[in-house]
Amino acid sequence: MSEASRSWHVEPRASAAPASDAVIATAKRYGINIDDAKPNVCYHEHYLAAKYETVNDQVLVSEASETITPVPAQYRTVEKRILVKEASTRVETVPAVYERVSEQVIDKPAHQVWKKGTGAIQKIDESTGEIMCLVDVPATYRTVYKQVLKTPATTKTVNIPAVYKTVKVQELATPASESRTTVPAKYATVSKKKLVEDGQYVWHEVHDKSLPKSTRTGNKICLVEQPAQYKTVQKRVLVKPAGFETVAIPAQFTTVNVQKLVKEADVKRTVIPAQYKTVQQDEIVAKGFMEWRSILCETNMTRSRIGDIQRALKTKGYNPGNIDGVIGRDTMSAVNAFQKDNSLPVDKYLNIATVKALGVSPK
Repeated sequence: MSEASRSWHVEPRASAAPASDAVIATAKRYGINIDDAKPNVCYHEHYLAAKYETVNDQVLVSEASETITPVPAQYRTVEKRILVKEASTRVETVPAVYERVSEQVIDKPAHQVWKKGTGAIQKIDESTGEIMCLVDVPATYRTVYKQVLKTPATTKTVNIPAVYKTVKVQELATPASESRTTVPAKYATVSKKKLVEDGQYVWHEVHDKSLPKSTRTGNKICLVEQPAQYKTVQKRVLVKPAGFETVAIPAQFTTVNVQKLVKEADVKRTVIPAQYKTVQQDEIVAKGFMEWRSILCETNMTRSRIGDIQRALKTKGYNPGNIDGVIGRDTMSAVNAFQKDNSLPVDKYLNIATVKALGVSPK
C-alpha cells in the first residue's frame, strides 16, 4: 500500500538510479520547466561551444618618446675680493682689585651656662635631686683678616676689523642646457581571435533531433511516475469517549480522648534586691612629676644674704632662730611654713621663688 509518486531517474524506469540534485538543478537553469514536466518523458543535456572569429588589430610596440642630449655649462676665470672674516668685537675682562684688612670679631658671645654646684649650704639632709648653678660666661674675641673689594671687576669692548682676501674663481658664462629630439611611437598589425558567442548548455526532450549527438554531455533525466497501491484493512473507531463517574462513600467516625488547653503557660518573676557594701579606695588626685627649680647655690649663698632672709622671715612673723647668716633647722622650718602659707614650692632647698617672695635679691 503506497501513494502515487513522481521522481527523476537517469532512465525511464523506477528501478534506474535516481538523478542527482545538481543535475536536476542544472536542467532547470538551462531550459527545462521541472514543475510542468510530463511523466515518463526524458531530457538530454547538450553543450554548444563558444564561437570565435579572426580579426586584425594594431598594437603599440613602443610609445612615443624623446632623446635628451645634455649641453654642458661654460665658465670663465675672474678675480674677486671676498670677505674671509666679518668685523666683530671682543669683550675683555678687567679683574677686580682687593686689599687685606683686619677686624675684631666675637668668637663666643657672652652667655650663661648651668653647672653642677658643689652643694647647697642649706642642704640639711641627703635629699634627692641635682643642684645646678647659673654662671655668667664673658664674651671672647679674635682677630680675623679678610680681603675687601677696592675696585670692582669691569669689562671693555675691543673692535676687531673685517678680513678680506682676493681669489680667482670660475664664473658661470653660459648655463648648462639640454637638446630634445622626438621619437614617434611604433605600431604592429597582429591577428587575434574575437569571441562572437559564449559557450552554453542546452536541455531538451530526447525526441528533439535539432542538435547533433556530438554535443551531448551524457547527462539525462527522466520523470518516472509510480501509481498508488491500495489494500483493504479493518480498524476500530471511537463510538463514545472515556469519562468519569462519581461514587459517594459515607464517612466513618470513632470516639477518642484528647487533651484540651485550659490555661496557657506563663512566667512568674520574683524581684531579688541588690546588695551593696561600702569600701574605701585611694584615687589619684594629681600624678607625681619631676620639675627643675632655681635655688640659691653656693656662689650666691653669702652670710649677709642669709641674714637678710632670716630678718625678712622674722619681720613676716616666722621664727628663723638666731640671725647668724647660717642656714639651720629653725631657719628651714620657718622657710617651709612661709612657703606653705604663700602657695610657694615647698622643698628642702632655698628656692629663688621663695627668696623673691621675701623681698630679698637672689644675686
